[in-house]
Amino acid sequence: MDETDQRLIAALRRDGRAAVSDLAALLGLSRATVRARIERLQARGEISGFTVLTRADVTAAPVRGLMMIGIEGRGTDRIVARLMGLPSVQAVHATNGRWDLIVELGTRTLAELDEILSQIRRLDGVANSETNLLLSTRRPGTRL
Repeated sequence: MDETDQRLIAALRRDGRAAVSDLAALLGLSRATVRARIERLQARGEISGFTVLTRADVTAAPVRGLMMIGIEGRGTDRIVARLMGLPSVQAVHATNGRWDLIVELGTRTLAELDEILSQIRRLDGVANSETNLLLSTRRPGTRL
C-alpha cells in the first residue's frame, strides 16, 4: 500500500460515502484511477467493507465501556472464547503491559453493564480487572 492508497483510505474513513469525483479532486487523481485503486484495495482485502457510524445515543447499546482484564496462567484463549459468546461484548483486544485483554462492552443500561462486568469477573482465570466508561468518542471527520 503506497502513500496515495493511505490518503485514499483516510478520506474514506472521514466519509465512506464520498463521491469518486470528490475523492479524485482531493487526491489529485482521475476518477478512473480512484475507482481502480478502491477496487484493488477491496480485492486485496485491505478495504474489507464500508459501515455506518452512529452516535452512541441512537444505538441499541448506548452505555459503553472498556474493561481491562488480567489473566492468570495460560487461559487466554478459553477466556476470549467465552467473552466472544457474550452479547454485550463488541470486541476483544489482546495487548501487552499490565493488562492481557481489553474488552469493548456495550449495554442499554448501567445495571446491564454492572451485571456483565460481574459475569466476566467470575470467569475462571480472570485475575483482576479495571473498567472505564466511554463518555464520548471522536472519529476523524466527525463532530461530537
